[in-house]
Amino acid sequence: MIQPSNALRLKVGGGRLGAIDPAAIAKAEAALKSLSGNFTQWLNDEITKLEAARQAVRVEGPDVANMESLYLRAHDLKGLGATYGFPLITRIAGLLCRLIDDKAKRLEAPMGLVDAHIDAIKAAVRDDIKTDDHPVGKILVQELESRIRELGA
Repeated sequence: MIQPSNALRLKVGGGRLGAIDPAAIAKAEAALKSLSGNFTQWLNDEITKLEAARQAVRVEGPDVANMESLYLRAHDLKGLGATYGFPLITRIAGLLCRLIDDKAKRLEAPMGLVDAHIDAIKAAVRDDIKTDDHPVGKILVQELESRIRELGA
């Protein structure tokens, strides 16, 4: 019987459980660094999509479809903020997701608070506030978290 080679196993540590080839890590980090010049544009593209979803809610009123779109845009930013160098955006978008996560209650979400989250995300990018170590970032997160707790979300 001929055993086919397992190239994946070799690339992630030669079969040793949990071992990862340092060269593979370095290669992945280099690839990520080469893409980092695009992060600002990609982040702005995601924020534009979030803003478009908000505008749809404002114009058409909250309905199942446009609130789902708003949720999905926020969820994307929750996943991408830190990757793009803005852990604060990941945190704020996560709070927004928490606010509108429950589909049964999504249509009742207070739009003023939804707006506050989106405006905070936009302000973070505009003013280059990347973490909650920044005094403004800290205040933003504390205030948004407080409002969400008040709602029981």
